[in-house]
Amino acid sequence: MIEIPDELRPQLEGVDLDELARLFARRHEKAVKIDPARIQPLPREMDDDLGEADLRRLEHAMVGEEAYKAGQVAFLVVAGGQGTRLGFDHAKGLYPVGPISKKSLFQLHAEKVLAIQRRFDKPFPLLVMTSPATDAETRQFFAQHNNFGLADCDVWLFCQGTMPAIDYETGKLLLEAPGKLFLSPNGHGGTLTGLADSGLLDRLENAGIDTVYYFQVDNPLVCLHDPFFVGQHLARGAEVSTKVLPKASASEKVGNVVLLDGRCAIIEYSDLDESLANLTNAHGKPVLWAANPAIHLFDVRFLRRVTKNADNMPWHLAHKKVPYLNERGDKVVPTENNAVKFERFIFDVLPLAERWTVFPTTREAEFAPLKNAEGADSPATVRAALIAQAAEWLATAGVDIPPGAVVEISPLFALDPEELARKVVRKMRIVGATYLQ
Repeated sequence: MIEIPDELRPQLEGVDLDELARLFARRHEKAVKIDPARIQPLPREMDDDLGEADLRRLEHAMVGEEAYKAGQVAFLVVAGGQGTRLGFDHAKGLYPVGPISKKSLFQLHAEKVLAIQRRFDKPFPLLVMTSPATDAETRQFFAQHNNFGLADCDVWLFCQGTMPAIDYETGKLLLEAPGKLFLSPNGHGGTLTGLADSGLLDRLENAGIDTVYYFQVDNPLVCLHDPFFVGQHLARGAEVSTKVLPKASASEKVGNVVLLDGRCAIIEYSDLDESLANLTNAHGKPVLWAANPAIHLFDVRFLRRVTKNADNMPWHLAHKKVPYLNERGDKVVPTENNAVKFERFIFDVLPLAERWTVFPTTREAEFAPLKNAEGADSPATVRAALIAQAAEWLATAGVDIPPGAVVEISPLFALDPEELARKVVRKMRIVGATYLQ
């Protein structure tokens, strides 16, 4: 009989060994690209008659505004990642990205929620999904900054689940350190199972909240007060709604929002047949034109339904290099893939929705992801996007913006261009770095 060290027992109790055995049997499977015949592009024009479309948008905005007034929306930020690619040895949400204020990603998002609370006088909760690598630091950061003005009862932190990595040849569990399994986060799909497992779905239902506004921590441009988006979702009785962006090119490495067997789905560029991925129309535009900025709305009842059955969110296998302790207790750092990791993808639940909507947006309006230390999607490009948005809002309000001006607008000063226009003086002068707070 094998004697199990005491420190390993609680870790092993959370591992489904039968499930791991079934997954290990699939380790030789190769990714199969989806049959192109099943895939269709999203219609570029969701409404043919522009006048009717405008009228519907106004009707939807009224429905959305009523949902905000009733406090029926919760905000969910996915914040399990670390800033490794940024050269930042902390949870990515701690990264200071404000062009002038140096506010962190977490602060910018929290202040948007606080501004919405103040506008509607309702306790909108901010749900923060962490990972084992970021949980303690994130909790400490929020506590140190008094939740950036939010009440303790309005900040709901929960940690996504983990899965053990297993040896590719033997299926054995790997140790990261003496008495410690090598565990990795269970993917962005773990956000939804984490909501259910933490009891927060119950808490949302008990609070009368029926819509979860999902976004990622590394996108400081995301608009959280969007009655058009929320209103369209509610007016059409959607279970899932997704924002979409025009792709920069057919070969852009993004998730593609498409129709799969007639239902809304997101397919990674790597899973597309190359001939379909690169297909363009007569104007040279991508046929699969809709990119995924990872901004979704979920109906709470839908989340309850899909998380009840684990098979709704299958495991995806990835072959990786995983350092481990060998039988002598020596640390081994492999030079080739030696292990299998497992993740769940949030994409898998989208086609389960019986009713869904998509909502177009632009990169300039609300998509500037922070991914890399330099080049594209870097601190420089993200700060430039925040400055450009602030300058556009000020120009729309009638303020003269000199070339090269550095401007920043706190969410607590203005959530949108309309609020800004009510607060600024048309002939105000922008001199040097200007921060409206």
